[in-house]
Amino acid sequence: MFKGSFVALATPFKKGKVDEKAYRALIEFQIKNGTDGIVPCGCTGEAATLSIEEQKSVIKIALETIGKRAKVVAGTGSNCTHEAMELTMFAKKAGCDGALIITPYYNKPTPEGQYRHYRDIAEKSQLPIMLYNVPSRTGLCLSPETVARLSKVENIVAIKEAAGSVQQVMDIISLCDITVMSGDDAMTLPFMAVGAMGVVSVVANIIPDKIHKLTKNYLDGKIDSAKKVHYEILGLVKAMFIETNPIPVKTALSLMGMIGEEWRMPLCEMMPENRAKLRDVLVKYGLIRK
Repeated sequence: MFKGSFVALATPFKKGKVDEKAYRALIEFQIKNGTDGIVPCGCTGEAATLSIEEQKSVIKIALETIGKRAKVVAGTGSNCTHEAMELTMFAKKAGCDGALIITPYYNKPTPEGQYRHYRDIAEKSQLPIMLYNVPSRTGLCLSPETVARLSKVENIVAIKEAAGSVQQVMDIISLCDITVMSGDDAMTLPFMAVGAMGVVSVVANIIPDKIHKLTKNYLDGKIDSAKKVHYEILGLVKAMFIETNPIPVKTALSLMGMIGEEWRMPLCEMMPENRAKLRDVLVKYGLIRK
């Protein structure tokens, strides 16, 4: 169901509110450049600082703008199972193709607690679920054994894997039949080499054509072409993480003239020296003028 290039779309703000016009323009930019799926309200979309009503509004805007031109996998995760269930059921009713649900953070649930969290949301919503394992943000790792157990729930069909480990991906695929999507742009090619089907990408916000080309070439068996793109964009991928995501990618989008340079606190603008480094990289890649 899920494969290819999905973008974890940034959420633009204007004077503290979601900038709907800019958001729709970002989506059109993605569609024009071949993106297979849009993920509103993920970590890159600053979902943790959006109210539930704002999240619902952003999801609705995405669905209205996209129509049937790409998959819509809404970020509906929370460290509160009840809240995640409410958002996931909303996504189902609104017409999303799936939901991306982060492993509960801060609470540090046991593997049994993780299992029950995902199982209950999946069974209640009946929406295709993409698990999201990102231990650098949540403080704990979703083990391959727990993923295998969850894969037996009928509508838990995929995982966004962002632990940065090829071994983790191999262990998941060896234990169960679940679609693995890379959650780390630098690891997309290595993960696909051991069986992943694509990526939920940050850098696709600014180079959607390249990420689409990389994943499509690999899936079409054009491995050398995919490898060429991987190494071509590596410097840009690294630049997206010189500060906490999504600070660099939103700065890049602003420098490209696509959104305002605004975040939700506690995120803030880049340090001047890092902003200068990012600008140099964008110039090098031809994304902005010197």
